[in-house]
Amino acid sequence: MKITTEQDGRIVLLELDHGKANEMGRAEVAQIEQLTNMLEEPAARALVTFSRRRTAKGTPVFVSGANVAERADWPDELVKTHVSWQRDVLARLRRAPVLHVMVVDGAALGWGTEFVLTADWRIACDAAQFGLPETGLGIVPGAGGTSELWAEIGVAHALRLGMTGERVGADEALAIGLVQERATTVDQGLARARAMCTAVLRRSPTAVAEFKRALLASVGRAPAARAELEHQAYVACVDSGEAAIGRASFDAVRAGETPAWGPRATGSG
Repeated sequence: MKITTEQDGRIVLLELDHGKANEMGRAEVAQIEQLTNMLEEPAARALVTFSRRRTAKGTPVFVSGANVAERADWPDELVKTHVSWQRDVLARLRRAPVLHVMVVDGAALGWGTEFVLTADWRIACDAAQFGLPETGLGIVPGAGGTSELWAEIGVAHALRLGMTGERVGADEALAIGLVQERATTVDQGLARARAMCTAVLRRSPTAVAEFKRALLASVGRAPAARAELEHQAYVACVDSGEAAIGRASFDAVRAGETPAWGPRATGSG
């Protein structure tokens, strides 16, 4: 895995390029945990995840799945602890206060499909494939595929993928809501991802982070709780000083200019 930055550290790039086929093991999950630490720092504003990896036969691969081989001699308790840790790391990445755009080319199976769920915007290239093979191995998807996938694609499609192991390609993934956009190639997808990140960089870092925090926290809540989360987010923007900057820069913003926003403030939640 390669982690680099652009735009003075404001855009973080995660390129998956490790192991035999980008499989995810203990070392890789630890790197993602470290990446999430980076994303929680004020400088970070956006994350782009992608892979140019090819198999020996030239087949694109995004994440082939979890590194099950490393668990061959593990006792059951260690396996359960490890999977719980993976679930917590991915849940934390999902809530990171940045825009996360993922460009998927090749197989994103099992853990790969679960990893896709951490992104805010998902772009599938022509060769993208998604699927959950876990029940064929005597387990359930344990890093979000069981608990979170249904909320993205509906109960029926989630049951189909989890219970049959069927795979879906890029077009079907778009149709059922697993991804939000299509691209032909990785480069085309990355161009779109960078355009989205550039748009985020023009906006208040505190407002963007608070919007994501309040929106995700509102899912499944009662109306009164959702309204309170929105209130907290608005107050955080005002208290950070970013709202005053926005008011003072109204004409400049309308003209396409970017105000001198401050660093991202500590969230309200």
